[in-house]
Amino acid sequence: MADESDRMIMGTDTASDQDPGAASGDEPAAGGPGLPVSEGLGIKADGTWTYEGTAIRRLPLVRLFASVLRREGDRFWLVTPVERVEILVEDAPFVAVELEASGAGDARQLRLRTNLDQWVEVGEAHPLRVRPPAHPDVGDAELVPYVLVRDGLEARLLRAVYYELVELGGEAAVDGRPRFGVWSRGRFFPLDAAST
Repeated sequence: MADESDRMIMGTDTASDQDPGAASGDEPAAGGPGLPVSEGLGIKADGTWTYEGTAIRRLPLVRLFASVLRREGDRFWLVTPVERVEILVEDAPFVAVELEASGAGDARQLRLRTNLDQWVEVGEAHPLRVRPPAHPDVGDAELVPYVLVRDGLEARLLRAVYYELVELGGEAAVDGRPRFGVWSRGRFFPLDAAST
């Protein structure tokens, strides 16, 4: 049973939630296209989606929000045909919570599962990179690994997943310099800081 904050977010008591075509009116809601409005939605550094500070615990609802999540520069938006709402993302909108590896060397294939149960195969379409975290709650590491999920939206690898990845790592030459990293789908992904 949903608590009061879930009902407020989901609107489960309205007919329009049961049938999206039943929504009345053709006018965009407040904060329509081009009008950024904060609605109290956010994604914490640990991947928890929140509304007015309260965790949204319904995975189907979070998946629905994630399906309309877009990134423009350093800003994140939930974009539907009738509404555009800015959402505060503390670090990355997704978290990689599980790693699967098959094969070895440059023939290895790596798959990562996000906190929304979406699998991505590390490779050309879903590159792996390290960068400084955007939020201090991520930890004290100077560089943190991220994988591209889609359209500029990344998943930060949990520390345990990163340690599993490091165990699979090795050295390879990148631009004539030895780098530490991992192979996936015939491509090498450095996990260390670039040498200066």
